[in-house]
Amino acid sequence: MSMKRIAIVGAGIAGLTAALALSRRGIACDIIERAVRLQEVGAGLQVSPNASRILAELGILQSLEPSWNEPDRIALSSGLSLRDLAHVPVGRFARERWGAPYGVLHRATLQRALLSAVEQQPLCRLHLGVPLDNPALDVVSAITHQPADLVIGADGVWSKVRGLVPGAPAPIFSGNIAWRLTVASPKAPPALKANAVTAFLGPGAHLVSYPLGETGSFNVVAISTGPNPGQTWQADASARHHDLLLRQFAAWHPQIRALLAEAADATFWPLCEVTRGRWHNGGKVVLIGDAAHAMMPFAAQGASMAIEDAARLADHLTRAGTIADRLNAFEQERTARVDRVRARGAFNRFVYHARGPARLARNFALSMRSPQSLAGDFDWLYGFDAADP
Repeated sequence: MSMKRIAIVGAGIAGLTAALALSRRGIACDIIERAVRLQEVGAGLQVSPNASRILAELGILQSLEPSWNEPDRIALSSGLSLRDLAHVPVGRFARERWGAPYGVLHRATLQRALLSAVEQQPLCRLHLGVPLDNPALDVVSAITHQPADLVIGADGVWSKVRGLVPGAPAPIFSGNIAWRLTVASPKAPPALKANAVTAFLGPGAHLVSYPLGETGSFNVVAISTGPNPGQTWQADASARHHDLLLRQFAAWHPQIRALLAEAADATFWPLCEVTRGRWHNGGKVVLIGDAAHAMMPFAAQGASMAIEDAARLADHLTRAGTIADRLNAFEQERTARVDRVRARGAFNRFVYHARGPARLARNFALSMRSPQSLAGDFDWLYGFDAADP
């Protein structure tokens, strides 16, 4: 059975990328979104070569490159002393080794580029301002006025579509929280480097910074353990939360402490993930992106995995065989890939948050690795080609 029309619930990065990938293969897409106007929450986003390669194939990368930054390196530094521990070269090196760039940008920039491409695609129709608390197939058809061959749940960690999939993943609070803020470049401390993504490592916490060319600022994310504010994407950081932030980074270098002390307007994000589970119901519903595999950000691959999902699903859906066979093949391929990324994230968490003797051993081990050797650890991740997996 060939696919003719698909309904996509959610107009985030996963949903819009899926719509583009499918429409380029001749499949009409209805994208249903509860927001009246698309405004991407959050601030910065890292797009690694495995995802930027897909964006280039979809004709999106060209519109991003004038405004994004391609850092020279991904640096690991001590949050206590600011001493450089190791780095992975990117910039020109990424283009040469992995065949695609490593870029950093504001999430809204990518959202706008994807949205503009979708709006120009005659096979795509956007349905904004449509709450879909009950995503049953007849409800979806009533919204789109067309029967759909498949419904794609791209509606995030709190997915409603997930309820249509028996044995689907379940959302859980990870026990970690992220404070997100932006710092105008002229006010940024010297520790924040304009040519690097820098991960500052410390006992039980880490902080990541990188430049945002569109706003002339640095994106800063500080991650540590913290309380669960409930089912929400973000919460305003109260004075109590800000005090917790300062306590958790109290032993860090004065530059970092001063930066966080002035971060009264930081947003407070619970970091949620989902358990393993089924991604489809055998025929009419499939999950992608955070709806299927929301993960911790320790590998900086959340958005990139969603972009990969979209490209690979489009490929599987245009193959021969029953819908169930195609969805099974997609799920098996992608869960293996996502599991490996999760394992890398868990390893990074251990490395980034190491304490005591483990921290000293980490610093010594990193000092023994050359930048090229460390880059080799990412060949399986950044070198992935969705057109030839």
